[in-house]
Amino acid sequence: MLTRQAAPVTHVAQTPLHIPHLENGDHLTRGEFERRYSQTAEKFKAELIEGVVYVPSPARVKAHANPHSTIIGLLFNYAVATPGTQVGDNGTVRLDADNEVQPDAFLRIEEKYGGQSRLSADDYIEGAPELIVEIAASSASYDLYEKFNVYRRVGVREYIVWRTEDKALDWFRLQEGKYERVLPDAAGILRSAIFPGLNLAAQAVLEDRLSDVLAELQKGIGSPEHQQFAEKLAKGK
Repeated sequence: MLTRQAAPVTHVAQTPLHIPHLENGDHLTRGEFERRYSQTAEKFKAELIEGVVYVPSPARVKAHANPHSTIIGLLFNYAVATPGTQVGDNGTVRLDADNEVQPDAFLRIEEKYGGQSRLSADDYIEGAPELIVEIAASSASYDLYEKFNVYRRVGVREYIVWRTEDKALDWFRLQEGKYERVLPDAAGILRSAIFPGLNLAAQAVLEDRLSDVLAELQKGIGSPEHQQFAEKLAKGK
């Protein structure tokens, strides 16, 4: 009796699905944005703002890198003196379903101390940090338009934009759902209402007088207001 021989089993190699590159102007969900972002080079930076991908230009030294380092230094020194706070440098922040950003800097109160944002299981910030800082070239930047509106809507309580080409600092504070501009006091100092003792000598910052910037910050950190804030955070743990 003749028997039918079974056809040999062949294994066809599966070609991995191609993941498209992130392109400026792409309209994506946050999930798709993260999927594509995970395949990019380590130094590649992109943000999702209102469902649209923004890929920033390379960062110049005087226009971005130096001011960025000044702000990070300022916030770092404040955080060191204020247990329960955390500073971030270009960390990914998931604000909502349509917005995932990488602010130049942020300062947040940790969740266990009563903060409004949290650290996710996969090590990203979820929710709005209390304070965000962006380094922008000019008043035409999307930091003062698209991002401004998003940060206001999701509840970033204080927002600072350093416009390097304009040689200006804009500090906004959230009041009843709107951003109100914070003005320097008679001594030229900008003061945070959310982080007592976080004092910024505006003109010294713009003129790169870093010793004066740090000296003013140390005054703030040594103030009774800062001490009371630190004690309040500790009690809220």
